[in-house]
Amino acid sequence: MTEIDPRNLRIKKNVSLDGIFFCLARVPATERLYYGCSDFGVYELDLGLEKPEPQIFSGETHQSYVTGIALAGENLVSGSYDGRLIWWNRETRESVRDVTAHDKWIRSVVASPDGRLVASVADDMQCKIWNAESGELVFTLSDHNAETPHHYPSMLYTCGFSRDGNLLATADKVGHIVIWNVATGEKISDLEAPVMYTWDPRQRRHSIGGIRSVAFSNDQKLLAVGGIGTIGNIDHLGGPSRIEVFDWESRNRLHEISDDKYKGLVEQLAFSPDDSWFVSAGGDNSGFVSCYETATGKLIHQDKAPMHVHALEADDAFESFVTVGHGRIVSWELTPMPPKQA
Repeated sequence: MTEIDPRNLRIKKNVSLDGIFFCLARVPATERLYYGCSDFGVYELDLGLEKPEPQIFSGETHQSYVTGIALAGENLVSGSYDGRLIWWNRETRESVRDVTAHDKWIRSVVASPDGRLVASVADDMQCKIWNAESGELVFTLSDHNAETPHHYPSMLYTCGFSRDGNLLATADKVGHIVIWNVATGEKISDLEAPVMYTWDPRQRRHSIGGIRSVAFSNDQKLLAVGGIGTIGNIDHLGGPSRIEVFDWESRNRLHEISDDKYKGLVEQLAFSPDDSWFVSAGGDNSGFVSCYETATGKLIHQDKAPMHVHALEADDAFESFVTVGHGRIVSWELTPMPPKQA
């Protein structure tokens, strides 16, 4: 058998398109993907074609940026700054259900691994869990404060299911992390990553940062969170990209990873199938894809991306990634190591 080596990461295809792409859902075992755009549209694209052409979805469409998208079985669900979730027919590319889900901007939409549930988080500081098939609300989860410690509105940026779908993590602007029992809607534990929140009390009286990505390891023992470290100039994303890894049950922080070479927000995290390493992606004016060893937190490999990366999704074997962001959709491949000789 061959082993995947993250040091062999390289760009396979680079597609330039108009717009900013905030979210991504990939059809398993294909090169088809769905993404949400700054032009308020939901699109399908087949990267397997020689000249991929975006196909827009129609019907009842969003009225603002599309910031979350989830493929839950046969259901495709998108969320937007307009506070709505829209269910789409993937074959006709038409909307079939429209739900007013949140009172403020939706920041992320994710599906449980079995496709039965969809979770959405928004700046009303609530996480809502939905039945993917019926669109019915299952739980509303609330443990994030509406205001920062400096009495300004906070944001609830991200959420993520564990591999077995039994756990859900949510994380906000000030670095507050909550782990939930998906079956009961009860809070299990919480963690704090306050370094990812920067407050400027003098020049701007403004804050920036926040946790933008969460990922459970496949054995569900670890939780990685990504964002940005302390920022000197809050008018820009000029701070180090930052990752913290927790043994969430013991609440022990195992790694604090700060990168001054590739600065900006860590927008996406994902663990390899055997949990031996994990990948992160994000950026400031430009972008990056970085791979780290799980046991030590040491950098294995790093590449500059041709754009700020907002979303990354790997295939099941972790042999390829797709990233979307500012004006580009990029596929990456990991060249396998040759088999070891007996």
